Amino acid sequence: MRKREAVVTTRPVRVEVVPQGHILELPEGTAAMITQALGGSFTLLVHGQLVRLRGADADAIGKEPPSTPTLPANAGPEDLRGLVWDTLKTCYDPEIPVDIVELGLVYVCDVIPIDDEQVKVSIKMTLTAPGCGMGDAIANEVAEKVLALPRVAEVNVDMVFDPPWTRYHMSEAARLTLGL
Repeated sequence: MRKREAVVTTRPVRVEVVPQGHILELPEGTAAMITQALGGSFTLLVHGQLVRLRGADADAIGKEPPSTPTLPANAGPEDLRGLVWDTLKTCYDPEIPVDIVELGLVYVCDVIPIDDEQVKVSIKMTLTAPGCGMGDAIANEVAEKVLALPRVAEVNVDMVFDPPWTRYHMSEAARLTLGL
């Protein structure tokens, strides 16, 4: 979503201040402007400050929370691996309208069988800048979304900074979207 939309909170809700990442509670009746709505979460402009609202709290601004993806009953390991990657593509930096996969922030994503039914997902990812205050928020969103997938029993998200991220890690589509 690129068009801005005015909203008002219908209940108290916790948000993360962008780019610092600290938590702020917005009271019921807070006026805000949606500046980005991608991957189920929302970037809001509130009193001149950007904040990120989790998708699970979308009802606080009159929006539908995102649904959890499902797998067909006969899905194999590759189907699950594809679903994990598709889920990673729903995670965004609240300031950048490109998902973390297209940005090249995900270096490794291993889907490891635990038993015949369950898997562990191990992710190594980075940030566009090592000091990014939203790093924990992005990693937590990745872990929450992947852990909500069927058959995923455990998720480990490691933030790594070697090799350092550069714009050359981005896909061509991401570079075009950002005008680079």
